[in-house]
Amino acid sequence: MIILVGSQKGGPGKSTVAMNLAVEYATQGKDVCLVDADSQRSIATWHADREDQNRQPALACVEKLGNIAQTLTDLATRFDIVIVDVAGKDSKEMRTGMTAADKLIVVVRPSQLDLDTLGHMSEIIEQAMDFNPELEVRGLISQAPSNPNITERDDAGEYLTDYPILKPLETVIHERKAYRDVVGEGLGVVEWSNPKAKAEIKELAAEVMA
Repeated sequence: MIILVGSQKGGPGKSTVAMNLAVEYATQGKDVCLVDADSQRSIATWHADREDQNRQPALACVEKLGNIAQTLTDLATRFDIVIVDVAGKDSKEMRTGMTAADKLIVVVRPSQLDLDTLGHMSEIIEQAMDFNPELEVRGLISQAPSNPNITERDDAGEYLTDYPILKPLETVIHERKAYRDVVGEGLGVVEWSNPKAKAEIKELAAEVMA
């Protein structure tokens, strides 16, 4: 299973989603490999911290830039789940990754500037599906305000429905300090003390696999 985590704009929390899903699936006993296909190397840095502190369960991590399709296909023969983090822009890594992936999670913040990128993102996905028609595409709202009086989350959910190719996930990832706190520790929030963040990732992991 190859899960690609991407977006058309930087900063929505792609790396956060990728690393936390990886930890959750590994905790379930699955053999997981993370692929860092972003030159910023956020995943690789976090993984190095995890290894330095001997965190368990262990995760594999591979760095690859450029055309990543063959690398992903090869890794999928050796691991139960391959989770790929690409840069928040239209890139060769994202386009080639889409041709090999089983699932694509498009991460977007509930802001108009982020939502405005979905038109072009949909075009890229449609082009990739000419080569990979079985690609399953889901839209994930991330960094949503936790204040129930702020309607950005609902507004963004309605906006996603304008793009049928991006089937919205019911799970929403909220803006929580826990997601930042775990990074330097080489941990995922399912290994941390924040029950709300932990529940979000567990719910997301289950929904992605449903």
